[in-house]
Amino acid sequence: MDLGIRGKVAMVAAGSKGLGRAAALALGAEGCAVSLCGRGAEALQATRKELEALGVRALAVAADVSSADDLARWHGATVAALGPVDILVTNTGGPKAATFDHLSDADWNSGVDSTLLNVVRMTRLVLPAMRERQWGRIVHITSLVAKQPYPLLTISSTLRAGLSGLTRTLALETAAEGITVNALLPGHVMTDRQHHLAEVKSQAEGITVEEHFRRQAAAIPAKRIGQPQEVGSVIAFLCSGPASYVTGQSLLVDGGLVQGTF
Repeated sequence: MDLGIRGKVAMVAAGSKGLGRAAALALGAEGCAVSLCGRGAEALQATRKELEALGVRALAVAADVSSADDLARWHGATVAALGPVDILVTNTGGPKAATFDHLSDADWNSGVDSTLLNVVRMTRLVLPAMRERQWGRIVHITSLVAKQPYPLLTISSTLRAGLSGLTRTLALETAAEGITVNALLPGHVMTDRQHHLAEVKSQAEGITVEEHFRRQAAAIPAKRIGQPQEVGSVIAFLCSGPASYVTGQSLLVDGGLVQGTF
């Protein structure tokens, strides 16, 4: 299927590793010019080179997504180098993993800055130009805990659900302007974050990380943990021309793990 986005300009936050990198490469494979940000210069440049090897224009900007100034600088550099932004993929690191009694006000404030407010800021930067051109795609990478909360991920469960609310409300505002807004809720996917959570959970349970992953995979109907590229492919579709009638959705990509009807 031709996704109809060749030549579009995409910004992918935290795009040098994990799900962000998978999204960037999937969009690059469809012919998009891709601008990445991230904190690690080496990984950023490595992903930029992978994109350029696909024959597309690519830009890598060192930036912290929790910094409003960094986000504005990244957006400005993107427009200057590649042109107005057609596609935004927001992606953030997960907040502190802990149960409710072990979280301070500082932990909550940090989580809001790093998981929710930065998404608001990124969206605010790209939306005016999308509205002017009457075309845009915004995809928020969040987590299945938006629909199935988990006690160890108290802050994430709370804020990801809030992000689903933001997704829906902004979709209602922009649907008539040729802009779609969706959230993608990954399940257990092999990323650095997944390994970190495995270490935390296995230590709490008194088992090895390997045993934790074995149990985790056994609990998934697909009987395996996902790969980043499986998430990246779905993001590319949500950003496509054929997906123009899909908006306001919080889409699970989890191998069937969350089994609720809604």
